[in-house]
Amino acid sequence: MTMYDTEESIYNLIPPKVMVPPKPPMHRSAHKGTLPPTGSTLGQRTMAKVTNLSGDADQISAKQGHGSWGKAPGGYYSDPQNYTKMKSRSSSVPSLPQIKRNHPELLQPSKLKSKTKPKIPHVDDKPIMNLVSSKNFVVANAVEVILAAPKKSSKTSKDYLHKEDYGRVPKYLQSIKHDIAAEYEYIRQMQSLEEESPVRLMTDEEKNCLIQGLKAKWETINHDYQAITHMTKLDTVGKIKRKEGYEAELSQIEKDIEKLNRKTIYVDRYS
Repeated sequence: MTMYDTEESIYNLIPPKVMVPPKPPMHRSAHKGTLPPTGSTLGQRTMAKVTNLSGDADQISAKQGHGSWGKAPGGYYSDPQNYTKMKSRSSSVPSLPQIKRNHPELLQPSKLKSKTKPKIPHVDDKPIMNLVSSKNFVVANAVEVILAAPKKSSKTSKDYLHKEDYGRVPKYLQSIKHDIAAEYEYIRQMQSLEEESPVRLMTDEEKNCLIQGLKAKWETINHDYQAITHMTKLDTVGKIKRKEGYEAELSQIEKDIEKLNRKTIYVDRYS
């Protein structure tokens, strides 16, 4: 439709022809409609249709090439009435009284433990009695004590004068003397190293003197730096470099003062 169709025109007196598009051919599925579905969730009516078509499915599967393998199409669906019930695949554990009553052999131990204690005497066993001895144990004990040889005393006094190391310095004293000598030698070496060391500890007076000098220098540079801070325009290279130089010197002096505030500072011995 053009922009002139809405306006009055002599060409609009004759209505245009209506073009009817041709109707496409009806869609036909390549699968046969007599085959039952392989599975369904539509309820018992669909299952009834599947069972009615089971005979046709067998004939169709027999006509196909290798369609006879396995179940017929539609034979793998699950029966809604045939579901797994409780304890259908397993049984409950029987109680101990039931095992004792029905299967007592299961309670017998597989291996018996060997006995370590002697057996209890039988009721018919009688101990040996009425044994009489003519020995007088009082006289026999007295005779044995009188005739017995005297015991040798194990406690003997030591004669320290006949020892092998008598009059000699014990070995432990020699080891102690050696340790003491080694400690003295170590102390002497440390003292010699301290004397020969090229550095020394800076005194508090020297640190205070250096800090006061750095502070005075910082005040002088800061006075010159404050003289150019009011300038809003640094239009020359000299002004820019002068300002950067002042800032670098001030930051370096602050770092030096911070280093001098440490507790221990070592310097050259001959400085």
